[in-house]
Amino acid sequence: MMKRIKTILNFKKKKQNESWDPVAGYGKPSIYHAIFVIFWEFFAWGLLTSPTLMVLRKTFPHKTFLMNGVIQGVKGILSFLCAPLIGALSDVWGRKSFLLVTVFSTCAPIPLLYINGIAYFIAVALSGTLAVTFSIVFSYVADCTDEEYRSFAYGLVSAMFAASLVISPALGTFILEEYPKTGMFNVVSLATGIAVMNVLFIIFIVPESLREGTRRSHWGSSITWEQADPFASLRRASTDKKLLRLCVMVFLSYLPEAGQYSCFFLYLRQVIGFSLDSVSIFIAVLCVMSVLAQTMGLGLSMYFFGHKQSIIIGLTLQAIQLFIYGVWDIPWMMWAAGLLAAMSTIIYPSISSLVSKNASADQQGVVLGILTGIRGLCNGLGPALFGLLFFLFDVQLYKGNDFTSAAPTTGAPPINSTGATISKTGFSGAPFLFGAMLVLLAIVAALYIEDNSTTATGNGHTRNSSVSKSHPLPPAKSPTTPFAAKSSIPDREHIFSRTGYS
Repeated sequence: MMKRIKTILNFKKKKQNESWDPVAGYGKPSIYHAIFVIFWEFFAWGLLTSPTLMVLRKTFPHKTFLMNGVIQGVKGILSFLCAPLIGALSDVWGRKSFLLVTVFSTCAPIPLLYINGIAYFIAVALSGTLAVTFSIVFSYVADCTDEEYRSFAYGLVSAMFAASLVISPALGTFILEEYPKTGMFNVVSLATGIAVMNVLFIIFIVPESLREGTRRSHWGSSITWEQADPFASLRRASTDKKLLRLCVMVFLSYLPEAGQYSCFFLYLRQVIGFSLDSVSIFIAVLCVMSVLAQTMGLGLSMYFFGHKQSIIIGLTLQAIQLFIYGVWDIPWMMWAAGLLAAMSTIIYPSISSLVSKNASADQQGVVLGILTGIRGLCNGLGPALFGLLFFLFDVQLYKGNDFTSAAPTTGAPPINSTGATISKTGFSGAPFLFGAMLVLLAIVAALYIEDNSTTATGNGHTRNSSVSKSHPLPPAKSPTTPFAAKSSIPDREHIFSRTGYS
């Protein structure tokens, strides 16, 4: 294991005679650069978890959940529309330039959190046009590693992403409580400083990963509309029944997931009455459990049950936790459901593994690209849907301006610093119950998915989990599609990328 990590980190390519242009960088491109960029970008945003909840409530006191859904929805839809274009441009013009653009655009709204709340949330929504750092980072990693080590390298990047959120929300909350008068300024200043450091790191340290012979010679080089069309993947999905079933399952499961995690911690704070400390600890625990679920948990599930059954297990856990959030508002049950939510993160890795086992090498990029397009669309529709449902069911807090960090007394209604109680006139769990219904439909769709892979069993034998082998995954219509160029790049924008406004 340590030898594999060392091989990846030291950037051992098979073709060492190919030349790279460092472009004002330091050394050869490696996974070190990707890890540093991802860790500090999301560490900065993690610091702002508690301040963002406070400013969101203060800026939109009567339509908090609705406006949260609108902000996240607009950002998600803009990301869906622009991500293919940004990815295609980085394929021909190089990774470093667009890594700089995406990180700068993602972090640009941070100072506005202290200056003006409305300006901050507008900037966050509009940043979706360029805030696609993960796609560029995974492309950078793909340039730096051999295919046999690539999945492991993605795991290291994702682990560092989760690690950045283990302590940063708690640190931001601690600063707010330790310095009541200047806490907000201190947190925003620290996050801004970290973001500036990250941008400077990209400018002066990060080398270009795309080989000089691969990049276009000038910035006037053009790309085709097929590469930039965000709806191309959706049209392709409609042409094959087997792929269409897979896409329906992904849509039905990821739509409520995207909606849930766009408002999850606001819901815990405003409706359930979690303290800021509890929210921070909750995020840390879920990050750790998510990493364990996607490593050890996923491996065991694959070993004993196979790909299709692992997907169904993940969907079942997701439906249960959504049902719990929809029916109960007891704090300890929120923690239990949160653990189930973390365990359900095996769904998309299981789907990606299923595709890699059932599709040939030249088909995997197309299929994964289509599924990524579906998830991108859900990132826009999910938050807007949940925000609308919260608004329709009248889940609001009508009085007061701010939150205190103290947790409410057990059994008492949540209160803010002015003593105003949170409105319970509506059915606060309705969006989660609606999401649970969608996931149940996703389970039905998953039952009809074919798995032609061979899975090892606990006794050392193998079994075939396929109902039929006569239906391969659809072939790529064109070997030059942008998805084919990303055959090994999964969509690892898992649940914790939506814990704040990053």
